[in-house]
Amino acid sequence: MTATNLYHALGLHMHQPPGNLRSLIECSPDEADSIMRCYERAVRHAERYRDVAKLHVGFSGVLLEQLLDPDIVDRYRHVVDIPLMLQRYRDAENIELVGTGYYHPIFPLISRLDWPEQLERGRAIMERVFGRAPRGFWPPELAFSVEMIPDLVRAGYEYVVVDGVHARPEDGLSDIFRPYKVCYDGVCISVVPRDRDVSQAQGSGLDLVWFQDAVTRRVAGSPRPEARRLVTSWSDGENGGWFRQLQESSGFFGDFFTPYMEARRSGSCPIEPVCLTQYLAEMRSLPCASFQTSAWGAVEGEDLARWAGNPLQSEALAEVRRLAARYWEFCRARPNGYEVAAEAMVRARRLILEAETSCFLFWGDAWLPHLYARTQPAEQALDEVERSLLGQSGMDDV
Repeated sequence: MTATNLYHALGLHMHQPPGNLRSLIECSPDEADSIMRCYERAVRHAERYRDVAKLHVGFSGVLLEQLLDPDIVDRYRHVVDIPLMLQRYRDAENIELVGTGYYHPIFPLISRLDWPEQLERGRAIMERVFGRAPRGFWPPELAFSVEMIPDLVRAGYEYVVVDGVHARPEDGLSDIFRPYKVCYDGVCISVVPRDRDVSQAQGSGLDLVWFQDAVTRRVAGSPRPEARRLVTSWSDGENGGWFRQLQESSGFFGDFFTPYMEARRSGSCPIEPVCLTQYLAEMRSLPCASFQTSAWGAVEGEDLARWAGNPLQSEALAEVRRLAARYWEFCRARPNGYEVAAEAMVRARRLILEAETSCFLFWGDAWLPHLYARTQPAEQALDEVERSLLGQSGMDDV
């Protein structure tokens, strides 16, 4: 391979909302098949090009929960051997596994008291399924705020990928091709800026010639073109016809990834794939920066409008936060709540965390009933807890 200062971190994010794999196989089997093939396709191509390929793949906890369900395994057996596929990911040393929130919440919009459990459970199921804990974090919907940093670090994460257009470097050099150190409340984490333009192309129809030309041209015009340059592209790995294309030669892995890896093997491509954990370990120091609260596609002043921009979304979010506050009030005021009404507390907790799934807010008003299908029984479970606690209090007074 020829020497290069151009490096590429390529990431794929995998997620399905609660129960969606079962719903798809029952109502839209062709779509279900095309989605399941996306998960297998990524590891197969990583195996095929294990000498040159580097991939980052993240799974939401709720997606892994579905992939571990024996009923789902059986229903999709004609498409993919799911347990074998997961084992192949476990064995693929050139795939860096990346964590996310268990139920794929918009972290800046949910109760901060729920952050640790969404983070820790998401990381724990990755470690249980794949035998290694992720060190990098992909914020669901790229929704990131610096207030998340202490919780990310406590959960064991070393770096986070964010939308690069929102970086504010302290040295004044706006440079998408370098990672940063970002701190909050005395806690720091490495932040990797995602290249929005390349990522959008990756999600819809990336061409190797365009990719090489765009990266080399933009690097040449960057503040420090002679330094190590890192382009980070990230997209969903199972959304859109580009990834779901059943004619593999016409989709992402056939039309872009295969030519890219063949060019790397032949030495004709100057851009070298890397895994971020190793790349960051080789950096002596990182420049400091700040980041505004943002998500994918957000422009200045827009922030999280896609998920909280209309009254119905705001009302639904307020309901989830109210129930979370009520749950935590029981935990604080009545620490024996789990002893008195353990099953109801566990049921309420799961339903509240599920209701925080970003998909229920993103896919228009038609998906909000999925959120309320969790909040309503969560309210009932908390009512049951309250009655049990009042009954216990009455007995204590006797």
